Amino acid sequence: MNAREKKLMQIIWEAKKIVFFGGAGVSTGSGIPDFRGAEGLYSYTPEEVISHHFFMENNKEFYEFYFDKMVYPKAKPNQCHKFLAKLEQNGKLSAIITQNIDGLHQKAGSKNVFELHGSVHKNTCMKCGKNYTLEELMKLPNQKCSVCGGLVKPDVVLYEEPLDFKVTQEAVKAIEEADTLIVAGTSLVVYPAAGFINYFHGKNLITINLGETSASSMADLTINGKVEDYLNMKNYHKYLEDDN
Repeated sequence: MNAREKKLMQIIWEAKKIVFFGGAGVSTGSGIPDFRGAEGLYSYTPEEVISHHFFMENNKEFYEFYFDKMVYPKAKPNQCHKFLAKLEQNGKLSAIITQNIDGLHQKAGSKNVFELHGSVHKNTCMKCGKNYTLEELMKLPNQKCSVCGGLVKPDVVLYEEPLDFKVTQEAVKAIEEADTLIVAGTSLVVYPAAGFINYFHGKNLITINLGETSASSMADLTINGKVEDYLNMKNYHKYLEDDN
């Protein structure tokens, strides 16, 4: 166990109220790539395709991109997801704040998860309000409601749409009350979510990411690497064995 791994696990071991703030890099270990890596699609940028106006004006093209590049129903939680769920069960982790829409934290067993950008697993008819699971949505002809024929929209936050006020308020409150904040798998460039760390006033700020983040210079511990290589039960047990 190297010095950074040991320090990371020591901070986690001594912490009493951890909040985890994660981005796309948390789920790449589960085989879900960052959608921004998509190329050559309809001559549009990925950000254009998943905007509100594009969804309303080009529904067919939106769903072609969405199902091909953003939905991974067979993806499974990786070691990081499982580790965080265990920390929550042990009373160390108070909340997970995620920019991801894949629902893998819940699949791993985590309960207190704030999904800033919504979830692919929740879908609602814009006309009558009927709810659909992801599996049901994928089977709907042209993604039209089986009851009223209205357009069904994923409950995800598209570009040009605001974040859910209640979710953001609860996420900020969790950060304010944390003694340790772990920011992982995100370069912190997407606002307003990236500004959430400004509400942290606790003891330890940790960043784990492939490459620099906007918070690296102010972090108490900065790790350049894959999230799941550092946040996992194997490293935690190794730290406990070495410490004893």
